[in-house]
Amino acid sequence: MTNVFGSILSTGFLFSVIRVATPLILASMGAVITSNAGITNIGIEGVMLVSALAGVFASAFGFGPWFGLLISIIAGVLCSLAIGYVSMSLKADSVLTCIAFNTMAIGGTVYFMYAVVRDKGTTLSLNSGKLPSLEIPLIKDIPVLGEVLSNHNVISYIALLMIFVVSILLYKTPMGLRIRSAGKAPNALSSVGVSLLKTRYIALGISGILGGMAGAFMSMGYVTWFSKNMTAGRGFIALAADAMGNSTPLGAALSSMLFAIAEALSYSLQITTISPELVQMLPYVVTILGLVIYSVRKNSSDRKKREKLANK
Repeated sequence: MTNVFGSILSTGFLFSVIRVATPLILASMGAVITSNAGITNIGIEGVMLVSALAGVFASAFGFGPWFGLLISIIAGVLCSLAIGYVSMSLKADSVLTCIAFNTMAIGGTVYFMYAVVRDKGTTLSLNSGKLPSLEIPLIKDIPVLGEVLSNHNVISYIALLMIFVVSILLYKTPMGLRIRSAGKAPNALSSVGVSLLKTRYIALGISGILGGMAGAFMSMGYVTWFSKNMTAGRGFIALAADAMGNSTPLGAALSSMLFAIAEALSYSLQITTISPELVQMLPYVVTILGLVIYSVRKNSSDRKKREKLANK
Protein backbone atom coordinates (compact mmCIF):
# COMPACT_ATOMS: atom_id res chain seq x y z
CA MET A 1 0.00 0.00 0.00
CA THR A 2 2.97 2.32 0.52
CA ASN A 3 3.68 2.14 -3.19
CA VAL A 4 0.04 3.00 -3.92
CA PHE A 5 0.05 6.11 -1.70
CA GLY A 6 3.37 7.13 -3.19
CA SER A 7 2.02 6.90 -6.72
CA ILE A 8 -1.17 8.80 -5.83
CA LEU A 9 0.80 11.68 -4.33
CA SER A 10 3.12 11.86 -7.34
CA THR A 11 3.10 14.32 -10.22
CA GLY A 12 2.65 11.38 -12.58
CA PHE A 13 -0.71 10.60 -10.99
CA LEU A 14 -1.92 14.18 -11.42
CA PHE A 15 -0.66 14.14 -15.01
CA SER A 16 -2.64 10.97 -15.70
CA VAL A 17 -5.79 12.49 -14.17
CA ILE A 18 -5.74 15.28 -16.77
CA ARG A 19 -5.12 12.78 -19.55
CA VAL A 20 -7.94 10.49 -18.40
CA ALA A 21 -10.29 13.45 -17.91
CA THR A 22 -9.84 14.77 -21.46
CA PRO A 23 -12.48 12.66 -23.27
CA LEU A 24 -14.83 12.94 -20.28
CA ILE A 25 -14.63 16.74 -20.26
CA LEU A 26 -15.21 17.01 -24.01
CA ALA A 27 -18.13 14.57 -23.98
CA SER A 28 -19.66 16.17 -20.89
CA MET A 29 -19.47 19.62 -22.53
CA GLY A 30 -21.40 18.12 -25.45
CA ALA A 31 -23.93 16.71 -22.99
CA VAL A 32 -24.23 20.12 -21.30
CA ILE A 33 -25.10 21.75 -24.64
CA THR A 34 -27.80 19.22 -25.51
CA SER A 35 -29.21 19.10 -21.96
CA ASN A 36 -29.66 22.86 -21.98
CA ALA A 37 -31.47 22.48 -25.31
CA GLY A 38 -33.86 19.95 -23.77
CA ILE A 39 -32.22 16.87 -25.32
CA THR A 40 -30.84 13.87 -23.44
CA ASN A 41 -28.17 12.71 -25.88
CA ILE A 42 -27.49 9.15 -24.75
CA GLY A 43 -25.97 8.56 -28.17
CA ILE A 44 -22.77 10.45 -27.25
CA GLU A 45 -21.17 7.07 -26.50
CA GLY A 46 -21.74 5.84 -30.04
CA VAL A 47 -20.69 9.20 -31.50
CA MET A 48 -17.32 8.91 -29.74
CA LEU A 49 -16.85 5.34 -30.94
CA VAL A 50 -17.62 6.07 -34.60
CA SER A 51 -15.45 9.21 -34.53
CA ALA A 52 -12.54 7.29 -33.04
CA LEU A 53 -12.55 4.75 -35.87
CA ALA A 54 -13.17 7.36 -38.57
CA GLY A 55 -10.19 9.36 -37.33
CA VAL A 56 -7.85 6.37 -37.43
CA PHE A 57 -8.90 5.44 -40.97
CA ALA A 58 -8.60 9.05 -42.19
CA SER A 59 -5.20 9.46 -40.55
CA ALA A 60 -3.83 6.20 -41.93
CA PHE A 61 -5.16 6.59 -45.48
CA GLY A 62 -5.27 10.37 -45.66
CA PHE A 63 -2.92 13.13 -44.59
CA GLY A 64 -2.02 12.26 -41.01
CA PRO A 65 -3.55 12.75 -37.55
CA TRP A 66 -4.65 16.36 -38.07
CA PHE A 67 -6.71 15.25 -41.04
CA GLY A 68 -7.94 12.39 -38.86
CA LEU A 69 -9.07 14.89 -36.24
CA LEU A 70 -11.02 16.83 -38.87
CA ILE A 71 -12.74 13.67 -40.12
CA SER A 72 -13.51 12.64 -36.53
CA ILE A 73 -15.25 15.96 -35.95
CA ILE A 74 -17.21 15.67 -39.20
CA ALA A 75 -18.21 12.10 -38.29
CA GLY A 76 -19.33 13.26 -34.85
CA VAL A 77 -21.49 16.01 -36.33
CA LEU A 78 -23.06 13.71 -38.92
CA CYS A 79 -23.84 11.05 -36.32
CA SER A 80 -25.40 13.58 -33.95
CA LEU A 81 -27.50 15.12 -36.71
CA ALA A 82 -28.61 11.63 -37.81
CA ILE A 83 -29.79 10.92 -34.26
CA GLY A 84 -31.62 14.23 -34.26
CA TYR A 85 -33.27 13.55 -37.62
CA VAL A 86 -34.66 10.21 -36.49
CA SER A 87 -35.76 11.38 -33.04
CA MET A 88 -36.95 14.93 -33.84
CA SER A 89 -37.94 15.02 -37.51
CA LEU A 90 -39.22 11.44 -37.78
CA LYS A 91 -40.66 11.60 -34.22
CA ALA A 92 -39.08 8.33 -33.04
CA ASP A 93 -38.53 7.83 -29.32
CA SER A 94 -35.27 9.63 -28.51
CA VAL A 95 -34.05 7.16 -25.90
CA LEU A 96 -34.69 4.15 -28.13
CA THR A 97 -33.05 5.96 -31.05
CA CYS A 98 -29.89 6.59 -29.03
CA ILE A 99 -29.80 3.03 -27.71
CA ALA A 100 -30.17 1.69 -31.25
CA PHE A 101 -27.41 4.01 -32.48
CA ASN A 102 -25.03 2.97 -29.68
CA THR A 103 -25.67 -0.70 -30.42
CA MET A 104 -25.14 -0.11 -34.13
CA ALA A 105 -21.92 1.81 -33.41
CA ILE A 106 -20.45 -1.06 -31.38
CA GLY A 107 -21.20 -3.65 -34.06
CA GLY A 108 -20.60 -1.36 -37.03
CA THR A 109 -17.13 -0.25 -35.97
CA VAL A 110 -16.06 -3.88 -35.53
CA TYR A 111 -17.47 -4.73 -38.97
CA PHE A 112 -15.65 -1.91 -40.76
CA MET A 113 -12.46 -2.53 -38.79
CA TYR A 114 -12.48 -6.18 -39.90
CA ALA A 115 -13.33 -5.20 -43.47
CA VAL A 116 -10.28 -2.93 -43.66
CA VAL A 117 -7.60 -4.59 -41.51
CA ARG A 118 -8.96 -8.15 -41.13
CA ASP A 119 -8.82 -7.86 -37.37
CA LYS A 120 -11.83 -7.70 -35.01
CA GLY A 121 -9.79 -6.46 -32.07
CA THR A 122 -7.57 -3.52 -33.00
CA THR A 123 -6.17 -1.49 -35.90
CA LEU A 124 -2.55 -1.96 -34.81
CA SER A 125 -1.59 -2.88 -38.35
CA LEU A 126 -2.43 0.66 -39.51
CA ASN A 127 0.08 3.48 -39.13
CA SER A 128 -2.48 6.08 -38.09
CA GLY A 129 -0.16 8.40 -36.18
CA LYS A 130 -0.71 10.46 -33.05
CA LEU A 131 -1.69 14.06 -32.44
CA PRO A 132 1.24 16.02 -30.96
CA SER A 133 1.90 16.89 -27.34
CA LEU A 134 2.67 20.48 -26.37
CA GLU A 135 5.16 21.91 -23.93
CA ILE A 136 3.91 25.14 -22.38
CA PRO A 137 6.59 27.87 -22.34
CA LEU A 138 7.60 29.08 -18.87
CA ILE A 139 5.26 26.64 -17.10
CA LYS A 140 7.30 23.64 -18.29
CA ASP A 141 10.30 24.94 -16.30
CA ILE A 142 8.38 25.30 -13.02
CA PRO A 143 9.04 22.34 -10.68
CA VAL A 144 6.01 20.09 -10.04
CA LEU A 145 3.59 22.39 -11.88
CA GLY A 146 5.43 21.90 -15.16
CA GLU A 147 5.41 18.12 -14.75
CA VAL A 148 1.64 18.16 -14.19
CA LEU A 149 0.44 20.74 -16.72
CA SER A 150 2.98 20.61 -19.55
CA ASN A 151 3.56 18.05 -22.32
CA HIS A 152 -0.06 16.92 -22.64
CA ASN A 153 -1.68 16.02 -25.92
CA VAL A 154 -3.02 19.02 -27.82
CA ILE A 155 -6.62 17.81 -27.40
CA SER A 156 -6.19 17.88 -23.61
CA TYR A 157 -5.59 21.62 -23.79
CA ILE A 158 -8.49 22.01 -26.20
CA ALA A 159 -10.71 20.18 -23.69
CA LEU A 160 -9.76 22.58 -20.90
CA LEU A 161 -10.33 25.52 -23.23
CA MET A 162 -13.77 24.16 -24.18
CA ILE A 163 -14.97 24.61 -20.58
CA PHE A 164 -14.64 28.38 -21.00
CA VAL A 165 -15.82 28.37 -24.62
CA VAL A 166 -19.02 26.50 -23.76
CA SER A 167 -19.61 28.81 -20.76
CA ILE A 168 -19.30 31.88 -22.97
CA LEU A 169 -21.47 30.30 -25.66
CA LEU A 170 -24.29 29.41 -23.26
CA TYR A 171 -24.35 32.52 -21.09
CA LYS A 172 -22.89 35.35 -23.18
CA THR A 173 -24.22 34.86 -26.71
CA PRO A 174 -27.66 35.06 -28.39
CA MET A 175 -27.25 31.47 -29.58
CA GLY A 176 -26.65 30.35 -26.01
CA LEU A 177 -29.83 32.10 -24.91
CA ARG A 178 -31.74 30.30 -27.65
CA ILE A 179 -30.28 26.94 -26.66
CA ARG A 180 -31.21 27.46 -23.00
CA SER A 181 -34.66 28.67 -24.00
CA ALA A 182 -35.14 25.54 -26.13
CA GLY A 183 -34.78 23.49 -22.96
CA LYS A 184 -36.53 25.68 -20.39
CA ALA A 185 -39.19 27.52 -22.41
CA PRO A 186 -39.61 25.98 -25.88
CA ASN A 187 -43.02 27.57 -26.42
CA ALA A 188 -41.65 31.01 -25.60
CA LEU A 189 -38.81 30.45 -28.07
CA SER A 190 -41.24 29.55 -30.84
CA SER A 191 -43.47 32.52 -29.99
CA VAL A 192 -40.71 35.00 -30.89
CA GLY A 193 -40.17 33.41 -34.30
CA VAL A 194 -37.13 31.23 -33.52
CA SER A 195 -37.28 27.65 -34.81
CA LEU A 196 -37.12 25.21 -31.92
CA LEU A 197 -36.16 22.37 -34.27
CA LYS A 198 -33.33 24.36 -35.86
CA THR A 199 -32.00 25.41 -32.44
CA ARG A 200 -31.92 21.82 -31.24
CA TYR A 201 -30.21 20.68 -34.43
CA ILE A 202 -27.53 23.32 -33.83
CA ALA A 203 -27.11 22.08 -30.25
CA LEU A 204 -26.71 18.52 -31.52
CA GLY A 205 -24.18 19.69 -34.11
CA ILE A 206 -22.07 21.41 -31.45
CA SER A 207 -22.34 18.31 -29.28
CA GLY A 208 -21.15 16.26 -32.27
CA ILE A 209 -18.06 18.47 -32.63
CA LEU A 210 -17.14 17.90 -28.98
CA GLY A 211 -17.95 14.18 -29.14
CA GLY A 212 -15.87 13.88 -32.30
CA MET A 213 -12.86 15.43 -30.59
CA ALA A 214 -13.34 13.10 -27.62
CA GLY A 215 -13.35 10.10 -29.96
CA ALA A 216 -10.27 11.38 -31.80
CA PHE A 217 -8.41 11.66 -28.50
CA MET A 218 -9.22 8.06 -27.65
CA SER A 219 -7.66 6.69 -30.85
CA MET A 220 -5.04 9.32 -31.74
CA GLY A 221 -4.06 10.86 -28.41
CA TYR A 222 -4.67 8.39 -25.60
CA VAL A 223 -3.32 5.58 -27.78
CA THR A 224 -2.51 5.39 -31.51
CA TRP A 225 -5.00 2.78 -32.64
CA PHE A 226 -8.67 1.87 -32.46
CA SER A 227 -9.87 -1.12 -30.46
CA LYS A 228 -13.26 -2.75 -30.07
CA ASN A 229 -15.57 -0.71 -27.80
CA MET A 230 -12.61 1.43 -26.72
CA THR A 231 -14.83 4.16 -25.25
CA ALA A 232 -15.80 1.67 -22.52
CA GLY A 233 -18.78 3.64 -21.22
CA ARG A 234 -17.07 7.03 -21.11
CA GLY A 235 -20.00 8.57 -22.95
CA PHE A 236 -22.37 7.42 -20.22
CA ILE A 237 -19.97 8.69 -17.53
CA ALA A 238 -20.00 12.06 -19.33
CA LEU A 239 -23.81 12.08 -19.08
CA ALA A 240 -23.49 11.37 -15.36
CA ALA A 241 -21.03 14.27 -15.06
CA ASP A 242 -23.52 16.52 -16.82
CA ALA A 243 -26.27 15.49 -14.40
CA MET A 244 -24.06 15.92 -11.32
CA GLY A 245 -22.87 19.28 -12.59
CA ASN A 246 -26.48 20.46 -13.01
CA SER A 247 -25.87 20.92 -16.75
CA THR A 248 -23.36 23.72 -16.20
CA PRO A 249 -19.93 23.68 -17.89
CA LEU A 250 -17.95 24.15 -14.68
CA GLY A 251 -20.01 21.65 -12.72
CA ALA A 252 -19.74 19.03 -15.47
CA ALA A 253 -15.98 19.61 -15.76
CA LEU A 254 -15.45 19.19 -12.01
CA SER A 255 -17.56 16.02 -12.02
CA SER A 256 -15.52 14.71 -14.95
CA MET A 257 -12.34 15.34 -12.96
CA LEU A 258 -13.80 13.37 -10.05
CA PHE A 259 -14.48 10.39 -12.29
CA ALA A 260 -11.03 10.77 -13.85
CA ILE A 261 -9.43 10.62 -10.41
CA ALA A 262 -11.32 7.38 -9.74
CA GLU A 263 -10.16 5.90 -13.05
CA ALA A 264 -6.55 6.99 -12.52
CA LEU A 265 -6.72 5.52 -9.01
CA SER A 266 -7.90 2.22 -10.45
CA TYR A 267 -4.71 2.09 -12.53
CA SER A 268 -2.59 2.67 -9.41
CA LEU A 269 -4.44 -0.04 -7.47
CA GLN A 270 -3.59 -2.64 -10.11
CA ILE A 271 -0.16 -3.05 -8.52
CA THR A 272 -1.76 -4.27 -5.27
CA THR A 273 -3.15 -7.68 -4.36
CA ILE A 274 -6.73 -6.42 -4.80
CA SER A 275 -8.67 -8.36 -7.44
CA PRO A 276 -8.25 -6.69 -10.86
CA GLU A 277 -11.99 -7.03 -11.49
CA LEU A 278 -12.78 -5.02 -8.35
CA VAL A 279 -10.21 -2.39 -9.31
CA GLN A 280 -11.69 -1.97 -12.78
CA MET A 281 -15.12 -1.41 -11.21
CA LEU A 282 -13.94 1.65 -9.29
CA PRO A 283 -14.72 4.40 -11.87
CA TYR A 284 -18.22 3.03 -12.42
CA VAL A 285 -18.89 2.59 -8.70
CA VAL A 286 -17.89 6.22 -8.15
CA THR A 287 -20.22 7.23 -10.99
CA ILE A 288 -23.16 5.41 -9.39
CA LEU A 289 -22.41 6.83 -5.93
CA GLY A 290 -22.10 10.31 -7.39
CA LEU A 291 -25.48 10.04 -9.08
CA VAL A 292 -27.08 8.69 -5.89
CA ILE A 293 -25.71 11.61 -3.85
CA TYR A 294 -26.82 14.06 -6.54
CA SER A 295 -30.33 12.57 -6.63
CA VAL A 296 -30.68 12.66 -2.83
CA ARG A 297 -29.55 16.29 -2.67
CA LYS A 298 -31.80 17.29 -5.59
CA ASN A 299 -34.85 15.59 -4.07
CA SER A 300 -34.14 17.24 -0.73
CA SER A 301 -33.80 20.65 -2.39
CA ASP A 302 -37.04 20.14 -4.38
CA ARG A 303 -38.89 19.07 -1.24
CA LYS A 304 -37.75 22.19 0.63
CA LYS A 305 -38.89 24.38 -2.27
CA ARG A 306 -42.33 22.72 -2.27
CA GLU A 307 -42.63 23.16 1.48
CA LYS A 308 -41.62 26.80 1.18
CA LEU A 309 -44.25 27.40 -1.51
CA ALA A 310 -46.88 25.57 0.55
CA ASN A 311 -46.17 27.76 3.59
CA LYS A 312 -46.73 30.85 1.50
